[in-house]
Amino acid sequence: IIFMDIKPYAAVDTSVRLAESRKLGHYKKLINAILRKLAKEGRRVAEKQNAEKLNTPEWLWNIWKKVYGSTTCYNMAKAHQIQPPLDITVKKDPEVWATKLSGINIFGNTVRLNQSHHIEDLPGYSEGDWWVQDLAATIPVMLFGNILNSCVADLCAAPGGKTAQLLSRGAKVIALDLSHRRVGILDQNMKRLKLEPETVVEDARIWRPKKPLDAVLIDAPCSSTGTLRRNPDIYYTKTKKDIEKLTGIQKNLIETAKNMVKKGGVIVFSTCSLLPQEGIDVIEGALLEDKSLLRAPISAEELGLMPDLVTEMGDLRTLPVHYSSLGGMDGFYAARLIRN
Repeated sequence: IIFMDIKPYAAVDTSVRLAESRKLGHYKKLINAILRKLAKEGRRVAEKQNAEKLNTPEWLWNIWKKVYGSTTCYNMAKAHQIQPPLDITVKKDPEVWATKLSGINIFGNTVRLNQSHHIEDLPGYSEGDWWVQDLAATIPVMLFGNILNSCVADLCAAPGGKTAQLLSRGAKVIALDLSHRRVGILDQNMKRLKLEPETVVEDARIWRPKKPLDAVLIDAPCSSTGTLRRNPDIYYTKTKKDIEKLTGIQKNLIETAKNMVKKGGVIVFSTCSLLPQEGIDVIEGALLEDKSLLRAPISAEELGLMPDLVTEMGDLRTLPVHYSSLGGMDGFYAARLIRN
């Protein structure tokens, strides 16, 4: 009645029939009275509620409010209620593809489409000219700079968006994932894109390369709270206990990556999370415990980013409220480290 615009008489009739079918017919008058009152006053009451806060678990709201402030916290929750645009990453010629797809080249090789589409029907899909990837998710790979002919491991690689980026930028890529099923999906995606990484089904915390690598990308398992506008079920499937488990994995992956790269090698750590526990807290802890790791600060200028996307410490921090006039972006954290 309130949110789906069901006609009151239809809702009342259906509810009464349902009650009768369950031998609760003696509640007919009560059901009728409540629903009629709801139809009369419910929308007005609902409009007075803070929908943004009501839709966000209290523990998550409190963290965001503490970290980002009340206004940004509210605006993020509001952004999560808006249908996100479709972002695709093209291998080359983003302006050309923006014209072909009736989109805009919003940043780098990202073309944004603001209308719904059947992905398979779009030009270039069958030819493997592009893949679906949110704008924010493309930035961590850019932090490597020029990686032409570099040997790079992509840990936790499936479904392969960042693997495709690395390969398209000329790197030699070893793509790891723990799951046979997920590596199968990655292989299918790479086949369509006509890209050829070396794929490995292995726990990244155990696997070691045959020789030290130039770089490692850690797209770590996380709460995925940065993708809430695309995956609202995360509100109800993730808890504080999940965060504690995930941060342990994230810390282990950084330690593992350090042992994979050569001296002077680059490690980029990223999570699609809006929680500091899965971002800066993990990095600060790693830097404190291991003096062989150094932060290599990011500057907005080097990538042509909005200054708001880079923290005072030189890490990447995107929020759903960034680029809001163009449809926003997912929440991501990334830090660039060097093995000393």
